[in-house]
Amino acid sequence: MFQLERTKCSFLLCLGMSVIMCSFIYLKTRKPTEQKYVHSPSCRPFSTQCRSLLPGTENKELWYQLDCQVKSYTLNSYLQCSQLMRDLHFISRPLSREEEDYPLAFIVTVHKDMELFFRMLRAIYMPQNVYCIHVDAKAPREYQAAIQKLVSCFPNVFLSSRSEIVTYAGFSRLQADLNCMKDLLKSKIAWRKVINLCGQDFPVKSNLELVRYMQSKQWRDNNMTPGVKQPETMRYRTQYQYKEVTGSLVIPKRFRQQKGPPPHNLQIYFGTAYYALTRAFVDFVLKNPVAQDLLEWSKDTFSPDEHYWVTLNHIKEAPGSRIDGGWEGDIRAIKWRDQEGKKHDGCKGHYIRGICIYGLEDLPWIINRNSMFANKFESDTYPEALDCLELWHRNKVLRQATVREDPSWLLFAQYTSSSSDGGFSNSSAGA
Repeated sequence: MFQLERTKCSFLLCLGMSVIMCSFIYLKTRKPTEQKYVHSPSCRPFSTQCRSLLPGTENKELWYQLDCQVKSYTLNSYLQCSQLMRDLHFISRPLSREEEDYPLAFIVTVHKDMELFFRMLRAIYMPQNVYCIHVDAKAPREYQAAIQKLVSCFPNVFLSSRSEIVTYAGFSRLQADLNCMKDLLKSKIAWRKVINLCGQDFPVKSNLELVRYMQSKQWRDNNMTPGVKQPETMRYRTQYQYKEVTGSLVIPKRFRQQKGPPPHNLQIYFGTAYYALTRAFVDFVLKNPVAQDLLEWSKDTFSPDEHYWVTLNHIKEAPGSRIDGGWEGDIRAIKWRDQEGKKHDGCKGHYIRGICIYGLEDLPWIINRNSMFANKFESDTYPEALDCLELWHRNKVLRQATVREDPSWLLFAQYTSSSSDGGFSNSSAGA
């Protein structure tokens, strides 16, 4: 009998401890009804000037970004992909049937500013699209490893199968895009148009707005390659032969050697290096003899990506070509120094190579212009400008969605001084 009582007591003790442990685990792992965010010293509040761009938030408490951990995530080799998707607020499902039925392809060339790339990819990412990332072969090994880690978390994002050592204004920059185009044509995703970006771009239009713009009457069946017949002031780029000092710069060959005429008696055009191209045109670029001959002729020119795409798009045989096209197609909002006082009110940040690195006060101009993308940003130089544009853009994206919003898609938190734990609560605002 005594032995039986001891066994009974032991059983009850074990049962009690099991109940306590299960209760503790449940309380620790259950989802709260309202998410709370503990303020980190690395989190900075959005500027009060930023709030003026967000109608309805002017008189509210401070707004804090929720992704202060972006840099730490880029260096965390043990990061689980599901955690990255959630904690870095990537959108996890198509936001409308309209977007799902018109997948886009993106080519992104990067070499620095890891945080800016992460945030730009998050802004343009949609699960129905496809993304080819070209990382400059001369980028630091740690940078390349971090990009590889991020890319491995997405089935529709991949690194270019061939990486170039990219030189500013060199043929290598054009080759990087061509490498991605070859990879994209092998993708199982039936993308409709491809858009190229660099690591210092940030979107202004939402994905839905891009889809609608690509399907508008003007662009539905056409490529977008803004440019005009090569002006006399730009003839030096293709009149003389240049050589690329790998990874450094492009210089004229000795004795200013002149080039022969372009193949097939082509009229050379001058335009931007940025485009939106149909899938059929990409296939033409990679396979057509005229396109291949122009590519070979362009190898010793200066900044060939500023004449190659637009010249091909003025060939009658090219799919989706615009024979009479000019500067139409508002692909980039750029403040050029030589256009100050004519097309814009000056750079509120600072100029590099004649292009504005945007500051916070440049945002109203960017938003009112409503181009597809804006260029250029730096995450360390003017972080408030990137914070504010990203918040404004995500609010617009979520406002246009036709599916139920996932709380993890929100990028910001509103400080609630009345909360008992002094934390931050999930909130939302219109834009």
